[in-house]
Amino acid sequence: MAKKLLKSGIMIAIFAALMTAAPLVFGQSASVNQEINDLNLKIQNQKKQLQDIQAKQQQYEAQIQAKQKEKATLSNQISLLSDSLAKTQLEIDGANLEIDKTSLEIKKIELDSASLDAQIEKQKDHIADLLQLIYKQGQVSTLEMLLMHSSLTDFLNQVKYLSDTNKEVVNSVDDLKNNKAALEDNKAALNQKNKELLALKAKLSDKKSGLAYDQQSKNYLLEQTRSSERQFQNLLTEAQRQQAQAEAEISATESLLRQKMSQQDRNRLNSGNNTIDWPVPKNIIIATFHDPDYPYRRIIGEHPAVDIRAKQGTTITAAADGYVAKVKFDGTKNYAYIMLIHGNGLATVYGHVSAVYVLPDQYVTQGQPIGRTGGTPGSVGAGPFTTGPHLHFEVRLNGLPVDPQSYLP
Repeated sequence: MAKKLLKSGIMIAIFAALMTAAPLVFGQSASVNQEINDLNLKIQNQKKQLQDIQAKQQQYEAQIQAKQKEKATLSNQISLLSDSLAKTQLEIDGANLEIDKTSLEIKKIELDSASLDAQIEKQKDHIADLLQLIYKQGQVSTLEMLLMHSSLTDFLNQVKYLSDTNKEVVNSVDDLKNNKAALEDNKAALNQKNKELLALKAKLSDKKSGLAYDQQSKNYLLEQTRSSERQFQNLLTEAQRQQAQAEAEISATESLLRQKMSQQDRNRLNSGNNTIDWPVPKNIIIATFHDPDYPYRRIIGEHPAVDIRAKQGTTITAAADGYVAKVKFDGTKNYAYIMLIHGNGLATVYGHVSAVYVLPDQYVTQGQPIGRTGGTPGSVGAGPFTTGPHLHFEVRLNGLPVDPQSYLP
């Protein structure tokens, strides 16, 4: 009787383990599946909205390019700024959608991970139960198992159950490995999505700043011209005069200074630190070198610098060791700048400055404060046309403007 009970108990336990294996190892709960499906639908909907926004952005881009080819008039310039504002607002809307979409993708990954965690724990328990059954089977010899059964058929059935149990252990271990690998992949994907989210939030902040700059430029232009075409043309003429004067002074000063420089000064320049560094701590570029979207491109020509976002009055530091070649600053609203010359034929120009700390012919070292930023329309040193508080930063090689981003770290 005891032997029959032992045989019956082992067979029932094995059968129960095999029958319950599938629901323990595979599948997610219906509620989790529904939640993931809902998230996928929302993500797809946001992708569609992003495509619509990108199509509208392209329309505004085409309008901007068309207006840039027209004659510079007040009406045209205001229209150009308005289109730029609309395009930037769409970029903000797109960034917000990207943030929402990425947040949903993060939530989906977290749900998948939680489900995998639960499955892994069930698989561990299931494998432990199977191993315990195999251990119990191992305590009974083949002869004892044969004697326990009244027929050879019962004995063979018992052996088959044992074989199936061993296979189930192998399959469960494989499933466990696969789920653990999937969980690791999810962790890596989650880490990447969180990085993307931070980058998108930074992008959103930049776009909002750009929108504020464009709006400020538009308001200032309207204020200065009082909606008068004559006033606008006067402002345009003055801006072009100041720009041409600055370009001529910078080129002539650098050429003359390098010719007059003693060999000792040349040696000092060439032996100094000529690696270009960021002149302001907030190293976010809001207008690139020869930027096709620069709003005053038709007024003052190609943008020969990068505009770096900086609050009004931010400390400017020397980008490299060198001599102060030129300081143009009279305390008025006229365009003000500082020019430094360095070794290896390099020079740097810092425009729209609101304060100056250095004098011509002074030697400065990289990181030394040389002035403060400006750029707010109508403020000291800003000049007639500006896109808001920032630093206009030029790098020149052998007297000609080059892209500063090729030199900045």
